[in-house]
Amino acid sequence: MDTFIARQPIFDRNKKVYGYELLFRSGIENFFNHSVPDQATSKVISDSFFLFGIPSLTGGKRAFINVSEDFLLGEYLFLIPKEQIVIEVLENVSVNSQVIQACEKLKKKGYLIALDDFVYEDSSHPLLRWADFVKVDFLSTEPEKRKELIEKFSGRGIRFLAEKLETPLSFREAKIFGYQYFQGYFFKKPDILASKDISGFKLHYLHLLQEIHRPELNFKQLEKIIKKEVSIAYKLLRYINSAYYGLPNKISSILQALTLLGEKEVRKWCSLITLAHMGVDKPEELVMEAIVRARFCESMAPMASLPQQKDDLFLLGMFSLIDAILDRPISDILDEIPLEEKIKMALLGEENALRDVLETLLVYQKGNWEKLSKYCQKLCVKEELISKLYWDSMKWAQDSFYSELPVWR
Repeated sequence: MDTFIARQPIFDRNKKVYGYELLFRSGIENFFNHSVPDQATSKVISDSFFLFGIPSLTGGKRAFINVSEDFLLGEYLFLIPKEQIVIEVLENVSVNSQVIQACEKLKKKGYLIALDDFVYEDSSHPLLRWADFVKVDFLSTEPEKRKELIEKFSGRGIRFLAEKLETPLSFREAKIFGYQYFQGYFFKKPDILASKDISGFKLHYLHLLQEIHRPELNFKQLEKIIKKEVSIAYKLLRYINSAYYGLPNKISSILQALTLLGEKEVRKWCSLITLAHMGVDKPEELVMEAIVRARFCESMAPMASLPQQKDDLFLLGMFSLIDAILDRPISDILDEIPLEEKIKMALLGEENALRDVLETLLVYQKGNWEKLSKYCQKLCVKEELISKLYWDSMKWAQDSFYSELPVWR
């Protein structure tokens, strides 16, 4: 499944890129076409940080991301490292006490805040106290007001950004007035970037949403749900592998990743991922096959005298098709997720006990009975058990996708 995001550069006075505004796009067409702003915002953040990767999108520059009132109050933004983002408060956000408190909290945590589409009449805007940037729309603001804004607020330490600059004249004017940052079609229209996302199944996101809103969060139950959806597992491991966490050790299980995040962060992270993917259709065959492999490899653990490595084997099976699902080299993907070295080596085709388990499944599926016999002997597993194990795994994968929703406690 292709996923898209647009980015438009923001320049300083020397025409060097300071950052990029990241924008929702549902296709290659270069315009916004989403009817639910919160879902668009969550999709931009989810794709930017968990799929594309911010370093790839911005080259180390800051990402300007539009946020609505509900998204601001949801505290999802604390999931993102403060060094990587500028929070752009939309002009239609109602400035009430909750919004003011949310901005104050973000500022105290070190986040930068921008006010979008600021107009001269908003000189008493309550959020000016917390603003690092004020964006002025040069198409809708009269020339004399553009200058007066700078003169009026020059002593407050606010950085002014001239947006929607479409001509060399408007750029020169903005520089003369004292604007420090610049954005618009005069410099560059937004680029449309595309990547392969993993199809998510709506039922699993519903399960996830139900689970994280229970009074007491059950990490083991949450792990069961995430194990059934490769897209969630991939984004979770990629997120926790970010420099934001700086893990000293590698992750060996989904449960370990959830525990390291902690209950509060897990609730926010899962809410963000769920909101971003609730509209996705049922999984493609590749994803179903990945789940079958995960279950098969996990089930083989006690039979192959590897009971302590069943979580490793589950991850091995789940990610054994990630390169085909994402349409990217497996070596690149493995640089982004903190799997144990033995799992990575097995995924890259190197011989070890974990790889032997996966190969047992692969030769069985190909009907290569001679090789199957060799692997079964090597693992000390009875050949006749492989067929049953495979079909049990198929049934488990099917039941996972088509089971009824769990009831609320």
